[in-house]
Amino acid sequence: MKTIGNLLWFFLGGFWEGLTWWFFGLLWCLSIVGIPVGIQCFKFSTLVMWPFGKKIEYSTKTSSFLLNILWILLGGLPIALTSLAIGLGWCASIVGIPFGIQSFKFAKLALMPFGAKIIKA
Repeated sequence: MKTIGNLLWFFLGGFWEGLTWWFFGLLWCLSIVGIPVGIQCFKFSTLVMWPFGKKIEYSTKTSSFLLNILWILLGGLPIALTSLAIGLGWCASIVGIPFGIQSFKFAKLALMPFGAKIIKA
């Protein structure tokens, strides 16, 4: 079932959401200081394109918190708002609710990507 969900997700919007993460990853990689942030964006773009069968665990480290604040100010907010809007669109129909839940998961990830780990469910 997760394969079908991933394929539907990819072709019905996941590709574009993943490209958004790639775009911000490329922007961060323009500076040497931002390369670790860009690499994290590239990792999450793969998750965003193929989300079913995976979950996210968050850390509570202070260093992650400070980097997340910087991230929100310099790129996370547009991604979070985009994911939120897509999720609301998906939840307009009963069939789209599982896809909407995935989009909401990515909105949270866009606000707190550092300290997050991808785990197979």
